[in-house]
Amino acid sequence: MYCLYNETKDEINKISELKRKIKFHKSVFVIVGAKEDCDEYLKKSFFQPDLVLAKPLTAEMIQFRIVSYMEEKEEEERRKREEERLRVEQEREELARKREEMERMAERFRRKHVLVIDDDPMMLKIIKEHLHEKYDVATAISGKIAFKFLENKSTDIILLDYEMPVQTGPEVLEKLRENEQWKDIPVLFLTGITEKDKIQKALIHKPQGYLLKPIEKDKLMDTIENLIG
Repeated sequence: MYCLYNETKDEINKISELKRKIKFHKSVFVIVGAKEDCDEYLKKSFFQPDLVLAKPLTAEMIQFRIVSYMEEKEEEERRKREEERLRVEQEREELARKREEMERMAERFRRKHVLVIDDDPMMLKIIKEHLHEKYDVATAISGKIAFKFLENKSTDIILLDYEMPVQTGPEVLEKLRENEQWKDIPVLFLTGITEKDKIQKALIHKPQGYLLKPIEKDKLMDTIENLIG
């Protein structure tokens, strides 16, 4: 705080220079004086004070004005920090939204993957031929080989032969459902059985559906399309 009293222009320049130096420390610069002295200072000073107090003033009034200014300044700084925090938070949310949107777009254009498990190599060849133009297709002749594949790669749907040696389709499905990583993969049984009781037995394992062999291409494509697009 500087108390003015008939300062010359050179003195005002020196005081103004002081204001220039302390502003980098975020200090508050206050001038107190008669109204004409304050007006003269403001007219000739290049670096303006933060607060101007024109007399007559009591010590209590000066204290009140300075404290009020400091509180207002502190509130303004708090508001600016809050605005900055909100701005940064909004930018992060916007970036996250754009990232999610890009991921959704990438997912939309990504070729879906089909894993076919059947012990008949000819059946694997036929199904792969049906699907290869629209989907990426991997094949396995047993559940064991399929599990090895799934340990390192992912798939969007599994076409699973119901009747296989060593490990049947239902046994493979049961193991898939027990695995936290694989339990939600849609599964379609491929079966040559037509007896109603056997079909009902197959559905007990809650696959997403079943297709009868010999596999019809249009039926196969439509069923997969309805499940994974």
